[in-house]
Amino acid sequence: MSNTVRNPLKRKLKKLIVVLLSLYVMISAALYFMQEKLLFLPSVLGQEYQYQFNHNFEELNFETDDGAVLNAIHFKIKNPKGVMLYFHGNAGDLSRWGTIAEFFVEKHYDVLIMDYRTFGKSKGKLSENVFYSDAQLFYDYLKAHYNEDDITLYGRSLGTGIATYLASENKPKQLILETPYYNMADVGKSRFPFLPVKTLLKYQFPTNAFIKSVSCPVTMFHGTNDQVVPYSSAEKLFKEVTKENISFITIEGGNHNDLINFEDYHKVIENVLPSS
Repeated sequence: MSNTVRNPLKRKLKKLIVVLLSLYVMISAALYFMQEKLLFLPSVLGQEYQYQFNHNFEELNFETDDGAVLNAIHFKIKNPKGVMLYFHGNAGDLSRWGTIAEFFVEKHYDVLIMDYRTFGKSKGKLSENVFYSDAQLFYDYLKAHYNEDDITLYGRSLGTGIATYLASENKPKQLILETPYYNMADVGKSRFPFLPVKTLLKYQFPTNAFIKSVSCPVTMFHGTNDQVVPYSSAEKLFKEVTKENISFITIEGGNHNDLINFEDYHKVIENVLPSS
């Protein structure tokens, strides 16, 4: 082949490489600068919004040292069997999540559930560290009103990393995780396998690191058809720890938001949170 043929081919190849590299950099930059919009999907409520639930509750507003205001709902019943601190997923607000948490109120438990900063009525600047410090603020509030060995931590999806962090730093009765992840980078790799997700992420949520320091019993639920947090991510998290007090319940055919519809979920919940 002559040089006159090779040179155009080389130029086209170089141009293609430059275009692909440019796209790679652009996509990586977009992931880095837009990750909060990708990770967190809050809905905002006006401060005048009035919650409506089926059970008695108190609305709380905590102000943090950096000026954030955290809105929460504290369901209270007569003679509770214990109290649950519930950490919800990455979308919505308490008007929805409070209704979901009422499932546990009906099982005769008090429930405290907060909205993260920028969710619902909560305000403040987001960072990974404030997820943890805000969570500890509510845990300390419960410790002032209940015995610590009556506190159950419950995390769902995004909230599983936060709940696991709290369990690693405190001594609750137990930790329950619904659709947990190994860490956020592991979830990100499943969606963007061609990008350096771990390097780009500002929010690591390393559940796999936290769980090693958890001493209380842990119950994990995950569905095999989960399209948001891969089942393999939860399975890897479970395999990370060899402690006898950790159980992993596989919900065959379960998706990310429907585990409550399965009998296996109810059987295990009734065992760890007996209603009678």
